[in-house]
Amino acid sequence: MFESDPLKIFKNWYDQAKESEIDKPNAMTLATVDNHGEAYARIVLLSSFDINGFVFHTNYLSHKGVQLAENPSACLLFWWDCLGYQVRINGEISKTTAAESDAYFNKRSRGSQIGAWASEQSHVIKSRQVLDDRAAEFEIKFSGKVVPRPAHWGGYRLSPTSIEFWVNQENRLHERALFTRLESGSWQQDILAP
Repeated sequence: MFESDPLKIFKNWYDQAKESEIDKPNAMTLATVDNHGEAYARIVLLSSFDINGFVFHTNYLSHKGVQLAENPSACLLFWWDCLGYQVRINGEISKTTAAESDAYFNKRSRGSQIGAWASEQSHVIKSRQVLDDRAAEFEIKFSGKVVPRPAHWGGYRLSPTSIEFWVNQENRLHERALFTRLESGSWQQDILAP
């Protein structure tokens, strides 16, 4: 059922998800742990992936950014219900280069670029009006100009240490395969009971 290269499996499944009726096939749960051992999870969007890992972008000063600075390991989870596929990816986190972050930021809509400046992500604000006012201020500041990427915003890359694939089957006898990266860089595949 499972071939030997987990990244090829992921690409195949991700392509199927993109061709399906799933609204956001790149939506994934990102789980992090803070320095007190408390776990947090939220949905983020996969920006890209390749042999080096899985990339997403966010505010480095957000709760998730602080948690990733404290504990640079995380878990990603994809669930494509209509396909009956689930993928769990554990790994080590590093920031993407400034050039990579700039390239992605420059592809975003202008509104999203302004939003990266306006939102002090995860921090308490008095009201929605505070956010709207900050967005208006940055619209004026960058009027007629290219919006530069803020230094507090950029990409993270999760370099996988393990990838688990799960396929829904009748009677809860699901198919599961766990790929663990070896020191050599190759992958060990194990079949797991459901």
